[in-house]
Amino acid sequence: MSKFARIALLGVALGAATLLSAFSPEHLKLTLALQATGTAKWEIAAMQELGLDKKYKLELTVNDVADSPAGQVALQAKAADVVLSDFVWVNLQRHKGNMVTMVPHSLAVGGLMVDPAAGIKTLADLKGKTLAVSGSPVDKSYVILAADYNKQTGGNLNDDATPKFGAPPLVNELLTGGQAQAALNLWNWSARAKVAGKVQLASVPDLLKDLGVSETPPLLGWTFFDDVAKEKKKEIVAFLNASFDTKKALLTDDALWDKIRPAMNVKDDDALFKQLRDDYRAGIVQHYSASEMQPAEQAFALMAKYGGKDVVGDVTDLADGTFWKGYHK
Repeated sequence: MSKFARIALLGVALGAATLLSAFSPEHLKLTLALQATGTAKWEIAAMQELGLDKKYKLELTVNDVADSPAGQVALQAKAADVVLSDFVWVNLQRHKGNMVTMVPHSLAVGGLMVDPAAGIKTLADLKGKTLAVSGSPVDKSYVILAADYNKQTGGNLNDDATPKFGAPPLVNELLTGGQAQAALNLWNWSARAKVAGKVQLASVPDLLKDLGVSETPPLLGWTFFDDVAKEKKKEIVAFLNASFDTKKALLTDDALWDKIRPAMNVKDDDALFKQLRDDYRAGIVQHYSASEMQPAEQAFALMAKYGGKDVVGDVTDLADGTFWKGYHK
């Protein structure tokens, strides 16, 4: 082959490569850090089962972390683009100058479960009872419960009941094992308690409504830095579109739930599977606008009033930008 023929062939090859590049699908890369056993992983499993990651040209890397605080550390260390966190933490960070923002992911926040045999019909009946609580005395749901207890009875829940704080599995074990007559736990553990014969006296949204917050605030959301939203806006928007499309399918498609069942750690327990599915559906966020977050503002004001600095830090208001203005659904 002559020198000129080789040059011509190389030119054709380069031209073909350029053409293929121009028409090849764009890969939108995003790194998530999610709790290994968290329910957000169910949505990712469903998203991939539906092929929505491919539809939106997403290339997702999902790294496991131990819990929400570990995800927050990964986010701040720039080891992840997106994590799942709560709006109170996001707000506090913004007031500190760490410009994180979020888009709601879930309304599901659990509730107060009771043993039917304990005779607890109202919050006032918690007096003299042992109450197992997921987290610590400054857990946001506990602050809300204590606030509503105070409203209804005028008393102090810490003094009137015997609270025992611990991790969600321990709290569930205390309730189902009879060492506690009531428990305030995460929604997915409350679902397990329901299957074990316990009943929900009040959800956290019920407590908030009694305290004047008419709509359920979106406690948890997809959380990321403002600068990442600017640099990777196409990636973030694509992910959020895929997330909301997945939520819509999870709301109605029973067959999809059957496909993601392995991610739910329910094994052959059909009752638990159905309870988790139904309770998850009850907390699905179906629409979003940053201008419609008044319930979050109201809930934050309550936490500031009753929880103080231990819960919300030194701030008393919801910072502008806590909820991302770059997206609506």
